[in-house]
Amino acid sequence: MKILITGGSGGLGAATVRKLAVEKDNIIYFTWSGSSESASQLTSEFKNCHAIHCDFTDAASVGQLAESFGSLLPDVLINNASLPFQKTYLHKTDVETFTSSFENNIVPIIRITNAAIAQFRKNKSGKIINILSAAMIGKPPIGWAEYVANKNYILSLSKSWATENIKFNITSNCVSPSFMETKFTSDTDARVLEQMIDSHPLKKLLRPEEVADAIFFLTNCSAHINGINLIINAGVEL
Repeated sequence: MKILITGGSGGLGAATVRKLAVEKDNIIYFTWSGSSESASQLTSEFKNCHAIHCDFTDAASVGQLAESFGSLLPDVLINNASLPFQKTYLHKTDVETFTSSFENNIVPIIRITNAAIAQFRKNKSGKIINILSAAMIGKPPIGWAEYVANKNYILSLSKSWATENIKFNITSNCVSPSFMETKFTSDTDARVLEQMIDSHPLKKLLRPEEVADAIFFLTNCSAHINGINLIINAGVEL
């Protein structure tokens, strides 16, 4: 199986690459942006992994990735990449922030996924997996309006991809994990982390490797599993 995952060099992305790469028959392509050190580490560790540089803030870079689908021929696309967001109250967030965030987070996903679907339709098979967030469930965290809005937009897109493409044996599903300690959340105050752990029913935070297990399942599951959002939050919000 050929799998392409965006944002695969760190955090959840790297954990997912490692989980998928253990299967020697899988060929993993993952994108990275910024430092190449973690990407090189993965390609050194797993010979079936291949790193592709892609900067979501550069339209030409995203376009180049989309055009490569004809040669990569992936069976699965995992939309995991997400850029840092501005943490502030909604009424203090200017319109330009939302416009820029949409351009750099949502538009690349649409371009890449549409390219994948074109290839999947030719093959009469394919899987789309979108990484969202359990922050969408229940009350959104204060200051996370931009991030939660983006994730809800992707959820809506995922449902449309699911209904429009299932007749071609193409599925579209989502995974929404709760808070994890990764580089993406590294600016979280230690006191807040302690409070989160203390109030958690399991007294521990979710690990990227646990989410990678769920993503692995969706790469291999039946096409009857389509249009779902798999929420991983210990049942905190039901």
